[in-house]
Amino acid sequence: MLIVGAKGFAKEVLEILNQLNQIENLVFYDDVSEDLPEMLYGKFRILRTIDEASDFFKNVDNRFTIGIGNPILRKKLADKFIELGGVFTSTISPEANIGSFGNQLNEGINIMTGSVITNDVFIGKGVIVNLNSTIGHDCHIGNFVEISPGVSISGNCKIGDYAVLGTNATVLPKITIGKNVIVGAGAVITKDVPDNCLVVGMPAKVIKELSPLNF
Repeated sequence: MLIVGAKGFAKEVLEILNQLNQIENLVFYDDVSEDLPEMLYGKFRILRTIDEASDFFKNVDNRFTIGIGNPILRKKLADKFIELGGVFTSTISPEANIGSFGNQLNEGINIMTGSVITNDVFIGKGVIVNLNSTIGHDCHIGNFVEISPGVSISGNCKIGDYAVLGTNATVLPKITIGKNVIVGAGAVITKDVPDNCLVVGMPAKVIKELSPLNF
């Protein structure tokens, strides 16, 4: 498998693949950072060019996952590597607790250690469910949502595409959060949040409008 990115979150994705015993033929991709070695941890090759990634997909393994946060960047990278011939692949920790009934988990998601997903939960494409976060029953999580560590989403909530929920944020039951919303760390969401805004506080309030996305 190819992990897009070779710093930060990519190292956490590596640990999930190690938990799954899937580190054979594992490589990283980073064409930006100049301070990285040729081999990460002296073991995993870091590819530097699109040609190298294309060759890897054709001759070794066509699966890739994204080891970078930021929903918009993840969307662009997913499109780029799918066009290159890659298969957008999920990494799900065996140490996550995922319910047995009615869940739909889409491609390219990263579900990290200690996270809890109950039943009848929809997880969209390219979502991050980070360390020790919880998602209650009958929730719908849109595409490329980033759920930071320690987030608690209560039952019957809907989170729009490209939303970012900051560390330890809490979403009360039956709440809808719009598309392209940033929820500040520690915020408590007590009422619906419209598209394209930043909300912070307890209870959370809109403090800034964001530019709508073009896709």
